[in-house]
Amino acid sequence: MSLSLEARFWRLFLKKIFKGQILSLAGSRKRESENARFMGRIPRGVKVERIDLDGTPAAWVCSENADREKVILHLHGGGYVLGSIDAYQMMCSSLAQRTGLKVLLPEYRLAPEHPFPAALEDAQKAYRWLLAEGYQPENIVISGDSAGGGLGVATVLALRSANVPLPATVVCISPWTNLTFTGQSHITRVQAEVLLRTDELREWSIFYTGTQSPSNPLISPVYADFHGFPPMLIQVGSDEILLDDARLLAEKARADGVTVELRVWDGMWHVWHALADLTPESRAAFDEIAQFVQDRFEKPAK
Repeated sequence: MSLSLEARFWRLFLKKIFKGQILSLAGSRKRESENARFMGRIPRGVKVERIDLDGTPAAWVCSENADREKVILHLHGGGYVLGSIDAYQMMCSSLAQRTGLKVLLPEYRLAPEHPFPAALEDAQKAYRWLLAEGYQPENIVISGDSAGGGLGVATVLALRSANVPLPATVVCISPWTNLTFTGQSHITRVQAEVLLRTDELREWSIFYTGTQSPSNPLISPVYADFHGFPPMLIQVGSDEILLDDARLLAEKARADGVTVELRVWDGMWHVWHALADLTPESRAAFDEIAQFVQDRFEKPAK
C-alpha cells in the first residue's frame, strides 16, 4: 500500500525532528510542552472539559451528539515519563469524533518521580470512577497508545485479579508491552523507525520499573496470562521498533483463547494516529477502531 502525500511529508518531517536529536528527559519534556501548542488544538464540534478524579487530573473529550452511555477510557503514551492532557487532546478529539463516544483522558502520574505502580494505580482509579459514575462495564472501552497501550492491558489484568467487572474491549495503538526488549524488531526496524530509539526506551524503562523486574506481567504484559480477557484490537505500523511488542502480545493472548485482531499498517510509524485528521491514514485508523468497538457493543462477549 502506497502512502498518501500527507503521510510521506509527515514521515520525513518527524524522522528529521525525532531521530535527529538526542535529548535528556528534561529536554524531551520541554519539546513535548512546546509541541503541545500544536497537538493540543481542538477541532470545531469537540468540547474538552477538565475534571478531577479524586486527585488525578483528567479531561472529558466529547464530540457533538456523543453517546451518553458508552465511553472510552484512553491512556496516553509517552514512555511512562511524558504525556499530558494538552499533548493528547487533539488525538483524543479525533478518537471521539470518529467513534461518536465520550473519551475520558486521565493525566496519570509519571516516572521517574512516580515509578511503577503509580500509573497503574491511577488508571485503575479512573476505571473504577467510571463505574461509580454509573457506566456499565459492557459499555466501557479501554484504549491506549504506546506506553498507554501496555498500561491499558496491565490495567485490565489488575482489574481481573481484583474481581472487578472488565470492559467490553481493549484497543492498543502501537503498544509498548515488552520492557525486556527481546523483540527482534528493535534490530530489524531500527532504520525504518521514525520516532523512537531503543537506547532512550531502555532509560525510560529503568525510570518506570524502579526496583521491579521488567518481566513483571503488569509492566510487560507479553508475559501475562490472558484467560478471561476481553477482545482486543491491536494496531501497529510495519516500520516500528515496537512491531514485535504488538505481535508477541497478539500471539500470547490468542494462545490463551482471547479474540484478537492484529492490524499491521504498511509503511506507518509509531502512533501515526497522533496526527489526528492531518493524514488519510490517521483517519482510516480511527475508523477501524470505531468499527471494531461498534461490533463489540453489538456482539458482547458471552
